[in-house]
Amino acid sequence: MNSLQAFTEQYQLSHAQLCARILERHQPDIRVKKPRVAEANLQRLLEAALQLGTSKGFHAMSTRDLSEAADMSMGALYNYIANKNSLLWMILGGVADAVERVLESQPEDEIDDPRLRLQGLIRRHVLLTEVMHLWFSFAFMEVKFFDKQARDFAIAEELRTERLLVDALDAGIASGQFRQHDSTAVAGLIKPMLQDWYVKRWKHKRRGTQPETYAQHIIDFVGHALDLPPAPTFVR
Repeated sequence: MNSLQAFTEQYQLSHAQLCARILERHQPDIRVKKPRVAEANLQRLLEAALQLGTSKGFHAMSTRDLSEAADMSMGALYNYIANKNSLLWMILGGVADAVERVLESQPEDEIDDPRLRLQGLIRRHVLLTEVMHLWFSFAFMEVKFFDKQARDFAIAEELRTERLLVDALDAGIASGQFRQHDSTAVAGLIKPMLQDWYVKRWKHKRRGTQPETYAQHIIDFVGHALDLPPAPTFVR
C-alpha cells in the first residue's frame, strides 16, 4: 500500500465515503430514502458535477447538462437537489468537512512540536488536495461565479486553513524553533504554493512530480526560510 492510498483510507476520503457523508448531512432534503440507492445516485451526480465544473464551468453548467452527464432523468435529479445552488453547497460542504477532519486533527507527535505541526499541515494539505483534486479545483476556480453567501463561505474556508499555518508558525516563534517573522505574511506565501499543486496540476504531472515529493519541496523551502533543521524525507 503506498502512502497516498494509506492516507485516503486513514481519513476516509474515497469518493464513496465523501458522498456518504454528504448524504448524511443533506438527508432531510433528499427524497430517496433507501440508503443504498441514494448513495449510488449521489455518487454519480457529484462525480458528473465535478467533471462538468472542470470542463465547462459551474456557471455554464445547466441541470440538463448534469442530468445527461449523470445518466439520470430530470425527475430523478430533483430527488437529490432543488437547483444548482443546493448542489454547490453539497460540494463546498464536502470540502469543508474534509479540511476539518484532515487538517485540524493533529497527530500526537505534532501537538508539542511546532516544527512537526507545520510540516504535517503542509504534507496533509498536498495529499488531501491530491485525493480531492476535482473538489478543490472546483471550489478555487469557480468561486468568482458563486453568489455572495457561497463566495463568503469559500473565502472563509481558505482563511481557516491559512490560520492553521499561522498558529503553527506563532507556536514555533514562541518556542524558539523559528526565527521572528510576520506569521500571517509567511502563511500567505505558503498557501499559494499549496494551491499550485491542484490549480497547476498539468505542470506537475508533466514534470512527473509525485505529491509526497512536492510536499517535501515546500517543507524544505519553508524550513530553510525559517532557519529550521532539515526535514525528514517521507518515504513512499
